[in-house]
Amino acid sequence: MLPPFPVPIAIDINAIKDKLSFQLRPWQRSFQFWVRAIDIYTGYKVFQVRVNFVKDVQKQEAMWERQHELAADKIFALCSDLGGFFLKIAQIVGKPDLAPAAWVKRLVTLCDRAPPTPFDVMKLVLESELGQGIDNVFERFDVEPLGSASIAQVHRARLKGDTSDVVVKVQHPGIQDLMMTDIHNLQAFALYMQKTDIKFDLYSVTKEMEKQIGYEFDFMREADAMERIRKFLYKNNRKTPVLVPRLIRDMVTRRVLVMEYIDGVPIMNLGDEIAKRGINPRGKVAAAAKQKILQNLTLAYGQMILKSGFFHADPHPGNILICKSSEVALLDYGQVKDLPEQLRLGYANLVLAIANGDPLRAAESYRELGIETLSSCENGLQELFKLAETMFDTKLPPGVVMLQPFSDESSIKKVAVKSFPEELFSVLRTVHLLRGLSVGLGINYSCAEQWRPFAEEALSQAGRLKDKNVKTRGR
Repeated sequence: MLPPFPVPIAIDINAIKDKLSFQLRPWQRSFQFWVRAIDIYTGYKVFQVRVNFVKDVQKQEAMWERQHELAADKIFALCSDLGGFFLKIAQIVGKPDLAPAAWVKRLVTLCDRAPPTPFDVMKLVLESELGQGIDNVFERFDVEPLGSASIAQVHRARLKGDTSDVVVKVQHPGIQDLMMTDIHNLQAFALYMQKTDIKFDLYSVTKEMEKQIGYEFDFMREADAMERIRKFLYKNNRKTPVLVPRLIRDMVTRRVLVMEYIDGVPIMNLGDEIAKRGINPRGKVAAAAKQKILQNLTLAYGQMILKSGFFHADPHPGNILICKSSEVALLDYGQVKDLPEQLRLGYANLVLAIANGDPLRAAESYRELGIETLSSCENGLQELFKLAETMFDTKLPPGVVMLQPFSDESSIKKVAVKSFPEELFSVLRTVHLLRGLSVGLGINYSCAEQWRPFAEEALSQAGRLKDKNVKTRGR
């Protein structure tokens, strides 16, 4: 147990800064970002001119593939070298539905690949936050981290007098200033891109990212979010669809969070784990297990988003463990979203529109949500519905295999999203991350169809759905 008043422990700040040298020089990071981003962007613009002179379609496709490979290497180098916020960008962009195959192949390996901070530095942070030496608190503390992400790294340990292991999450020192520099650079780049090439309100998206990531530096807020979501899911289900770690409440500070250790396999390693057990990864048993995992995960998100409005907003593969009997554990509650009631109900309406194949209702939902479009193309209503499916469902519309925002045939180009509410970005990102997981598991399914009962229930309780057959859905 911690003392009621932590004992101050001196920290050699200069020693920490020396160990983090390059990371704590924002102007160097800004210079590196702009040089590399401009190189990647101009490479594509020059290529677009060159490829127009080639009439053979097969040659064009081969040229595009090579260009994507060249760009993928540069994007990988940018994200890997700079780390920080750019690891999160890699998680968002490196998905089969959003990026060319060459990008995905390179970026998918960057999940939770932030270089670990040396243990002697993290020990100083940990002891300063807890107010006493780690030998006084822990029976055992693993020096090598279980993983290191953009904001923090986690270590396995055991508290004195306990019989179960815990996970200790410790924030990288100096990371907040570093990541804010990255976000501001990205905002400037996004503003330029939306004025030139991509007809989407990218700036609002990056503003919401800035707000959400700003919350991640306060582990006390994360602890409250974890407890709130845990109570909600365990209360609303006979058996919770996902496991949420139990918090060690008296061991939480702004930069340290201690929670129970959950034993499991990262979802990215699921195929290898299935094969180790002598099960054919492409057989019926494996397919059924993957289906159950995906159903449980999306069930939890349908309940959180549509019934509560308060949800875990970062389901990237590094935050998902598969435990025994195909149970799913959801980790890292730094990014959560408390959706305003108007947007929760507006999104419920959009879910029903997509699930029921109703373009008119989808257009009404867009207006209700504050998504302003500038569609002037033929079949505008159908294109808007196609865009709604592309943006807010895990199952892509027929004929669409990836978003391709630069393509003239893309719904994003044809419809053009002039204004997108910042508050809705977390829902958009969550759906896209779930879609990436479904693609990775080889399952093509619609979260909108699975979420239809929750959307109906939300609208019914608000007096907006006149259906006597709608009942509260439990589990």
